[in-house]
Amino acid sequence: MKARKIIIPVIAAVVLVGAVVGFKMLADFKTYKNQVSEITINPVDLSKVKDGAYDGHSEVIWVSADVKVTVADHSITAVQLVNHKNGRGKPAEVIPEQVVKAQSLEVDIVSGATTSSKVILKAIENALSKGLQ
Repeated sequence: MKARKIIIPVIAAVVLVGAVVGFKMLADFKTYKNQVSEITINPVDLSKVKDGAYDGHSEVIWVSADVKVTVADHSITAVQLVNHKNGRGKPAEVIPEQVVKAQSLEVDIVSGATTSSKVILKAIENALSKGLQ
């Protein structure tokens, strides 16, 4: 009898904690999806970006990126991915070299790493925007 008095409240507590955690995860996932859908990558006119090195950051709930973008003679000479919290988005780490090659933010999103691709591109855009004249 004594064991039953202890087990029932413990089971109830475990179920309650599980429900709270489940609802929190569901709410976070909804926020994440909304944040990702709201990311827009705007073109940056490189002819208006001053020479220099610029830091950029972008973040959604589970994915973030910090970049350093170097510009010389109105060309992107380097994009360094300083930090990338990515979950499963590691394949998107090719985006910086694609941006340098294309001299544009209009590069293909990496399939299976859509969020990381968008976050990295937005970080690059944010960096370049700091150099606008």
